[in-house]
This record gives sequence, C-alpha cells and structure tokens, in this order.
Amino acid sequence: MNRRTLNAVLTVLIAVGIDQVIKLLVVRFMALGDSIEILPFLALFHARNEGIAFSMLNNFHGWGLAAISAAVLLFVFWLWRNTPAERRLANFGFALIVGGAVGNLIDRVSLGYVVDYILFHTPVWSFAVFNLADTFISVGAALILIDEVFLSRGRASASAADETRPAGDAR
Repeated sequence: MNRRTLNAVLTVLIAVGIDQVIKLLVVRFMALGDSIEILPFLALFHARNEGIAFSMLNNFHGWGLAAISAAVLLFVFWLWRNTPAERRLANFGFALIVGGAVGNLIDRVSLGYVVDYILFHTPVWSFAVFNLADTFISVGAALILIDEVFLSRGRASASAADETRPAGDAR
C-alpha cells in the first residue's frame, strides 16, 4: 500500500471511529431530547435525523435513504479516485467526506436514522442539530472547493507559464 492510500485509509478510519464513538456515548448516556450546555451557544443535544441533511426527505425512511446515501458515497469515491495525487488538499477533503458519509451510513443501516448531537444556539435562535460526520462532510467539501477555486488556478497559471517559456529556459 502506497503512502497516499495509507493516509487516505487512516483519515477515513479515524473520522468514522471518532464519529461512531461519540454517537455511542450520546446514545448510551443521554436520553433522546436531553441537552447538556457546553458553552452559552453550544450544547450536546441528543436527536435523531430520519431524513438527510437538515431532515429533508424524512418521510423517505429506511433502506431507500441508505441506498441514496450509498449511491452518493460511490459517486464521491469515484470523484476521489479520479483526482490527481498532487492535489493533496482535495484528496484530504475527499477522505473527510467519505469518512463522514460512512459514519452516517453506518447509523442509517444499523439504526434506521442518524444520531445527531451538536446544537449551536442563542436564546432566540438555533441551528439544525448535526453530528461530527456532518462536520467532516462540510469541511471536506470546503477543502475541495478551496483546492479547485484557488489552488488549481495557481497550478493552471504555473503550467501555462511553463508552456509559454522558450525551450531551454530553465528558470
């Protein structure tokens, strides 16, 4: 196994492991709907998400959502496998997305829903309850976008400059 593959597998396994351990602790030690304030704007809040992101499609239960999740995961994996090795930030982003997606897919297949537990809130507003797997997916997507929008432009500019340089000009 080459170093790139080993790093990718370790990233996925660490993301899945951390996510699943936290979910296990939340389920074991908090009743559904219980809340533990951590900071004035952050709480652990035991919730179930029977849909997908922000509870969309929560009337579409069970294996249907698991199948959709698995199909999206396969597509992301295909994109990842077709990303050049030198795009390290994008590759790390894909590993985080796959780790988060696998963590949520484990819940969906084994429990029929996803365990959520992070709640950002103020006295008059609260964000949707989510989990660490969702965070891995979001951060991974952001890293891929950063790589695509900012870093790939730099690589393209450098490549174009190399192509326009006269032969023998080694700068």
